[in-house]
Amino acid sequence: MVIFLNFVQFLILVALGLVALGVQGWALSDCLRTPASDFERVYKRSKTFWTALTGGAFFFGIIYVLPPLMSLTVPPLGMSLILSLAGVTAAGVYLADVRPVLAEIRGRGKGQQNRGSSW
Repeated sequence: MVIFLNFVQFLILVALGLVALGVQGWALSDCLRTPASDFERVYKRSKTFWTALTGGAFFFGIIYVLPPLMSLTVPPLGMSLILSLAGVTAAGVYLADVRPVLAEIRGRGKGQQNRGSSW
């Protein structure tokens, strides 16, 4: 029974780590594709700041997920978990706060109409 519970714990923690890594990768790729001038136009720090923050988040996500997948052991619940949670939080801030404003600027630049809120 203990082996089964360890396996379930392994699957849950690795699945959550992979989801977090996906969010961190999405934030990093979106940040890299956005021109630096767009960040300046919306007054949301600089592209260098957000690239460093999302790049660090992606790095910490890899640090959390890669060792358990290589050795098939339960991911550590120490500092790597805390850094991964901090990284996914930083990526979430980028995706929830910065990306919508940048997308609005990019949409106007291409001649699209502002369709309002998606709510």
